[in-house]
Amino acid sequence: MTRLFLEHATDTDGFGLTTETHLKKMAASSSSAAEDIAADAEFSDDEMLDEEMQQGAKRRRNADGSATVAAPEFPALSARDIAGGKAELRRVPVPAHRYTPLRKDWMLLYTPIVEQLKLDVRMNPRKRCVELKTSQHTDDIDTLQKAADFLKAYMLGFSASDCVAILRVEDLYVESFQVTDVKMLKGDHLARAIGRVAGKDGKAKFAIENATRTRIVLAENKVHILGSFARIKVARDAVCNLILGSPISKVQTNLRTVSSRLSQRM
Repeated sequence: MTRLFLEHATDTDGFGLTTETHLKKMAASSSSAAEDIAADAEFSDDEMLDEEMQQGAKRRRNADGSATVAAPEFPALSARDIAGGKAELRRVPVPAHRYTPLRKDWMLLYTPIVEQLKLDVRMNPRKRCVELKTSQHTDDIDTLQKAADFLKAYMLGFSASDCVAILRVEDLYVESFQVTDVKMLKGDHLARAIGRVAGKDGKAKFAIENATRTRIVLAENKVHILGSFARIKVARDAVCNLILGSPISKVQTNLRTVSSRLSQRM
C-alpha cells in the first residue's frame, strides 16, 4: 500500500519526490528520538547511581529499611545578617543629674561594651542620649539588649561596678516602684517612710542589700532594686514592710530567716 502511494505520488506534478523525502525524514526523526530517550534513561540511571555512591556514607537505614538523609548543616548567622544586613541602633536617654557621673565613669562603661559585647557606642550631646549600634564583629543580636539594660541601670543610679553584673550574670533584672504605690503618703509622712527605708547612715538599706544580695537605689520617692527574680521579691517585701511602718528589728529578723532559706536552695 505504501509502495503504491509512493508510485502514485511520484507521477503527479513532481510532488512525489517531496512526499517521499518527507516520509523518510519522519522515519529518521522517530528513530533518532527513540535513541535519545534510551540514552537519557541510561544517563539518568548512571547519574542516580553516582549520587547514591557519593552520598552512601551519609545515607542510613531505619529499622523498617527506609533510607534517611542526614540533616543539612548551615553556618551560623551573624547579628547583622539576622537584622537583614542593617545595623541595629538603640538609644538610652541620659537624665540631667547623671551627666557628671557619666563623664567620670565613661571608660568603665565603654570598655565592656566595646571589648566584650563588640558593639559601637557614642554619646550624642544633641539628643542627650547614649547610642548603641551593632558592628560587623557583633556575634549575637541579644548583646544589644544587654548593653541597653546595662546603661539603663547606670542611669537609674547604680554604680558602674554593680551594673557590669548584668553583662556577666544571667537573669538579673531591675525593678522600680514608688513609695506612694505601697501607701499613699504625703509631706512629712512620706519623708519619714523614706527615712525608715534608708535608716541611720544607710544602715537599713545596707542590711537589706547584704541579706538579699541585691542593690537598692533610693531616688526621692522611687525605689530601684537590682538582682535576681527571687531575691528582688524578698528585698521588695522588706522595703514595703518598712514603708508600712514595721520596725527595722522585725524586718531584719524576717530577712535572716528568708536569706537562710535562699542560701539553702542555692
